[in-house]
Amino acid sequence: MAKNILICDDAAFMRMMIKDILTKNGYNVAAEAENGVKAIEKYSETKPDLVLMDITMPEMDGIQALKKIKELDPGASVIMCSAMGQQAMVIESIQSGAKDFIVKPFQADRVIEAVKKVVG
Repeated sequence: MAKNILICDDAAFMRMMIKDILTKNGYNVAAEAENGVKAIEKYSETKPDLVLMDITMPEMDGIQALKKIKELDPGASVIMCSAMGQQAMVIESIQSGAKDFIVKPFQADRVIEAVKKVVG
């Protein structure tokens, strides 16, 4: 059965790119969110197998949303994405429960490698 994935990114173009990579590789995009607040709502509604979460978003950033999702579901699988390969953000993401980290611009094989590592 295809794994359901929630994509959270404030850039519609980025969501479209990730969705394209995932669907071509047999994954199902359960929902999309454009900020951290929506990400938490969509997570509660869809209970996806995995969340791909951008760090820099309006209203609530990805790290705050990650922490909230982990409060709702300690077993949640989240992979963080960011254009800024800032060491501190990567470390905070991992300490907050992220399973992996992908740097933008995305390389399809790196996205799939991370997704497979986390959810198979």
